Amino acid sequence: MLNGFLHESMLKQAVSRGAVEFNTIDLRTFATDVHHRTDDRPYGGGPGMVMKAEPLCSAIESVLTPESKLILMTPQGRTFEQSVAEELSVEEHIVFICGHYEGIDERICEIFSPYELSIGDYILTNGVLPAAVVVDAVVRLLPGVLGGEGAAEKETFSAGGLEYPQYTRPSDFRGLKVPEILLSGNHEAIASWRAKQSESRTRQRRPDLL
Repeated sequence: MLNGFLHESMLKQAVSRGAVEFNTIDLRTFATDVHHRTDDRPYGGGPGMVMKAEPLCSAIESVLTPESKLILMTPQGRTFEQSVAEELSVEEHIVFICGHYEGIDERICEIFSPYELSIGDYILTNGVLPAAVVVDAVVRLLPGVLGGEGAAEKETFSAGGLEYPQYTRPSDFRGLKVPEILLSGNHEAIASWRAKQSESRTRQRRPDLL
């Protein structure tokens, strides 16, 4: 699920520029039984399967260093937002645990005390896609990844609200014209207009951010 995602678009460019390195771990290589099982039925009964402690523990220990930030993607974790992405962007090494099925054996949390993150109040098949969301949000904050100086700081949420409306050529499309202020060349007036638009849009659509 991650191979294509990690080698396309911005993430591909980030790797080529040496800003980040990715490594994916196949838990089955750490399974000790003949069938290379990484899950089993839950103690106490109930539906679904639970990720086994032994292979997961061995996989984590194979990559964990004193500098590592260990993250478990789980609906029970702290809600992921831009401020968290900014916190993680200064980490030297991040290890994601991507649970499947009914989750992971609780003893993994007791042993490693991972930082628990959630991307929202809904359930997905596994933690791979949520981890990919976090990776994308964090990598774009690394120096030089986006290219344009200050680009990340000007995006939605980075300044504490929603971004102002954006336009590009042509200036007149199906009778809809770009606001004259953006064509004026008056950078101070443009900055003021954008600030007002950002505040107005935030107040209308996400007042909770104000």
